[in-house]
Amino acid sequence: MKALIQKIILLLASFLLILPLSAKEMAPDQLVKSTVDEVITILKQDDGIKKGNKDRVLDLIETKILPHFNFTRMTRLAMGKNWSKAEPQQQKVLVSEFQTLLVRTYSNALTNYRDEVIEVAPLTSQPDAKSTTVKTRVIQGRGREPVPIEYSMEKTDKGWKVYDVIVAGVSLVTNYRSSFNSEIRKTGVDGLIATLTKKNKSLEGQ
Repeated sequence: MKALIQKIILLLASFLLILPLSAKEMAPDQLVKSTVDEVITILKQDDGIKKGNKDRVLDLIETKILPHFNFTRMTRLAMGKNWSKAEPQQQKVLVSEFQTLLVRTYSNALTNYRDEVIEVAPLTSQPDAKSTTVKTRVIQGRGREPVPIEYSMEKTDKGWKVYDVIVAGVSLVTNYRSSFNSEIRKTGVDGLIATLTKKNKSLEGQ
């Protein structure tokens, strides 16, 4: 079940985490809605992506996604109490490897879009809020239940940033925290770095 939820997170988060630079002043729900429309259009029309062209997919991710993630906060949350055990250089490497892991996983997920419909709920937080949750539903069709997905976002001087994704009540960073903590208990921070590096190398060839 956990593996299925993680797969859903990684597949569907890629649709909603692509935040255009020109829209950084938009309300979070409006930003997500406009982004959904834009990205789905690209996925349907870009022949390279539809054929699984990795360069096209990576270009889409690197130009649209990376500037709008708070990877440092995501990594810190995923590490939990173990974050303070890592030296500054280890923390830097962990952020880089975690970012690479998500990017390479998203690049594989983006090629699997199958015409799902995504509904974005109106925002309920105050207009001047510094953090919020954008709630969405993925309509799968064929009689399957909609999948609720929530996006934890924070407002920074560079615009809204996503720092967590929650699918059916399961948090992306919490899901990784379990495996990260387990690895650190067995092999330490350097062991976790080695594990992430190995995983990234395996994804690179897929």
